[in-house]
Amino acid sequence: MIITIKRQRDATSTPYWQSFRCDTNPNMTVSALLDKLNYTDDLYDINGNAAPRIHWECSCLQKMCGACAMVINGIPGLACATFLRNIKEDKLTLEPLSKFPVVADLIVDRSIIENNLHKAQAYLGKYRKPRMKDFPQLYSVAKCLKCGLCLEVCPNYIKGENFFGAFFANDMYLLSQQSADRNDKLKKEYAKHFASGCSKSLSCVNVCPMGIDTLASMAKMNRLGKR
Repeated sequence: MIITIKRQRDATSTPYWQSFRCDTNPNMTVSALLDKLNYTDDLYDINGNAAPRIHWECSCLQKMCGACAMVINGIPGLACATFLRNIKEDKLTLEPLSKFPVVADLIVDRSIIENNLHKAQAYLGKYRKPRMKDFPQLYSVAKCLKCGLCLEVCPNYIKGENFFGAFFANDMYLLSQQSADRNDKLKKEYAKHFASGCSKSLSCVNVCPMGIDTLASMAKMNRLGKR
């Protein structure tokens, strides 16, 4: 298989493309393939030129951390959850997420996600026990990895602007159902940083590796205060 990677030495360097050839099997994941390339004694590109090791990051390799999020053959996904058997072509193109600053190669800086939560004062106030009927959606929302894939595909999200994206809507719902004294503030922040900017394309739902139903969170946030 031919693997073409959009590379960048560091945050200030000019990006470039580099291709490699590697023997694979269909049961390998993209993350396993990157490991195989990096763990060779010497790494050479398809033209025989010596190449630096490929920078990418992971923590769990089990679809639990979201660190290996990248663009795979034009589709945002997790490297550890993307199997080569599901890639129909005999070539693979890997790029870093485009809506975050590049640190090196496939590693991006996603600190804006936590910074925006901090900006919106997204924290739990006086605890109240959620209703039993809300548990399924709460459990689903709590699985958010903060991987950034929802922001990558969102037509409304532009880094540095006021719209925070789907992860924010889900977090606001999670907090609102467990906070007894902050719902007015949470609803205000939800309206300011999500509801006013979402066009409901729902591309975030389609790409979410955890299958979170953001539309359900939106509907419940719209009814906030009526319980």
